[in-house]
Amino acid sequence: MSLSPRPCSIARSLDVLGERWTLLVLRELTFGVHRFDGIARATGAPRDVLTKRLRTLEDSGLVLRRPYSERPPRSEYHLTGLGREASEVLLLLMAFGDRHLSEEPPVVWSHGGAENPEHDLEPVLLCRVCGRPAAEGMHAPTGPGAPGQ
Repeated sequence: MSLSPRPCSIARSLDVLGERWTLLVLRELTFGVHRFDGIARATGAPRDVLTKRLRTLEDSGLVLRRPYSERPPRSEYHLTGLGREASEVLLLLMAFGDRHLSEEPPVVWSHGGAENPEHDLEPVLLCRVCGRPAAEGMHAPTGPGAPGQ
């Protein structure tokens, strides 16, 4: 019997994203809050923890730090393309919380733009091939991390 854990992309993602404060930092950056004090205030994260989380996100390529003041030295934090992709996870967490844990959604995102009429965003995870909701057809995982492999 092997003592090494199952190879898993979920576990690798959680190594970067799987801490409460990290997800809340991503939320604030998605909302457009870029300065340390604003992120700290909105998340309630202790300053030392927030510093560590921002460094982890920066080291992982999800966040870019940009100086905006030399005296005193201050920086803003911005999502990279990778960070914007990771923040899509927040939309699915939000949708779950809105459906099952809230009387009414505390935040509603708009979706649309110049070519499409604007409407409230209702994120769902769909299969790229058949277009059905992912949870309706999940079965038979394969690969080195699948059960029985």
